[in-house]
Amino acid sequence: MGLSKKLAEYITSVTYEELPKEVIAFTKLCILDYFGSAIAGADKPPIQMIHSLIQEMGGEEQATLLTGGRSSVLNASLVNGAASHIMELDDIHKGSVIHAATVVVPAALAIAEWKNCSGKDLITAVAVGYEICYRIGEAVTPSHYYYWHNTATCGTFGSAAAAAKLLELNEEQTIHALGSAGTQAAGLWQFIEDGAMSKQLHPGKAAMNGVISALLAEKGFTGATQILEGSRGFFRAMSEEFDESKITSGLGKVFKITENSFKVHASCRHTHPAMDLMIDLTKERTFQLEEIDHIKVGAYQAAINITDNAHPTTQYGSKFSLQFCTALALLKGKGGLDQFTEETLWDEEIRALMKKVTVGVDPVVEGVYPEKWGTKVELTLRSEEKLVLQTEYPKGDPENPVTSNELVDKFMILANRLPIENREFFANSILELDLIERINELFTGDKLSIV
Repeated sequence: MGLSKKLAEYITSVTYEELPKEVIAFTKLCILDYFGSAIAGADKPPIQMIHSLIQEMGGEEQATLLTGGRSSVLNASLVNGAASHIMELDDIHKGSVIHAATVVVPAALAIAEWKNCSGKDLITAVAVGYEICYRIGEAVTPSHYYYWHNTATCGTFGSAAAAAKLLELNEEQTIHALGSAGTQAAGLWQFIEDGAMSKQLHPGKAAMNGVISALLAEKGFTGATQILEGSRGFFRAMSEEFDESKITSGLGKVFKITENSFKVHASCRHTHPAMDLMIDLTKERTFQLEEIDHIKVGAYQAAINITDNAHPTTQYGSKFSLQFCTALALLKGKGGLDQFTEETLWDEEIRALMKKVTVGVDPVVEGVYPEKWGTKVELTLRSEEKLVLQTEYPKGDPENPVTSNELVDKFMILANRLPIENREFFANSILELDLIERINELFTGDKLSIV
C-alpha cells in the first residue's frame, strides 16, 4: 500500500470522539497561539502588501481576513497564513522543523467558516493537519532543511489534509489532494541572505496551495498517487536522505501535535536555547560590557546554517542572528517583541558585545539534534572566570513547557491592538472551541476590528 493511501485512510477515518482529551485541549492552545501571532502580524508592511493585492484581485466574501474585511477562502488562507509568521512567535516542532499553525490553521479556519463547520470539526482538522505535515517533515529532516523551508514544503501537505478533512473528501479524493499538494510544495531558504519578504509568502502559499489541492480533488482533479515515495516524487527530489518509516510509525496511535513547542522570544527558534541561558544568567547577576572577554556559543549545524549572522542590518535580520540574540538577551534580560527594534538593532553596547560572540558547532549538541534543540555557552570574563551553561530544551518545548495561562497572557499581549473585551472573547471562545456550533460565531460583531 502506498504512503498516500495510508495517510488518506488515516485522514478520512479520524473522528473528534477518538481524540484524547489532552489532544483536544492542546489543539485549542495551538489555535489560540496562532491567533495571537496572526493578529499581531496583520498590520506589518509585507502583510499589507499581500492584503492590497488580494483586494485588487477580488474574491467572493467567503472567509474573514485578519487584515480586515472578507474575501475568498483562497485569499483568506494566503493572507492569514502570511500574517501569522512575520512576528517570529509562531509554534514550532523540533523533529520536523515546521511552524504548523501558520499553514494548517488558516487553511482550516477559512474552510470551516465558509462551510459552517463546528468547533469540533476545526479541532479535528487541525490535529490531523499537524499530524500529516509533522510526519512528512520528520521523514526528510535534516537534509531537506538545508535548502528547503520545511514550513512551506511539508506544511503544504498539512494544509491539504486539514482542508480535505473539513470538506469530507473520501479516501481516493484525499490521495489526489495530497498529490496536488506535493507537486506545489516549494519554499527556498535563499531569502535569508537578503532578509527578503519571501518568508511570509511561504506559509501563506502553503496554506492556499493545500486548500487548492483539496478543492480540486473534490471536483475530481487527480494528483500523483505516490507523490512522496515515487521515483520522481517528494522524497527523492527534495532530500539527500529520508526515512519512510517515520510516516507510518505509530500513525493513529499517537498524536504528534502534543510534541509542539511554543515560542517565548520573538526570534528564530534556533536562537532560543542561547537566549534562555543568557536570560537565566541575568537573573543571578548583572554584567558590564567591559568585564566580558568573550562568549562562545556551541550549537547544532542547522542553527549555524540559519542564524550565523555577525552583522544584521535589519530588524528582521536581527531575529536570525545568533550573535545579536545572545548579546541582546545578556544585556537586556529578555527577548520579546519590544526588544527587536531599530533602536536595539544599532545599540552600541549590543553591537560591541556581538563582536565578542563566536558561534560554532558543538559535537555533543549536534549529536542529539533534532530530538533536542540545545546549546552550550561558555562566557569568559576578563577576570578569567569562566561560566559554562548548557540546555537541551528551550522554554516552550514539551520537556520545558509553558502553561496554558502563559499562552493566554502571550495572546493578550500580541493581540493588544484589539479592545480588551474582544481579546477576552477570543481567548475564552478558543479555549471552549468544542462548544461552538459554527465557526462563524468567532467573527460576528466585528470582533477583529482594530482600534
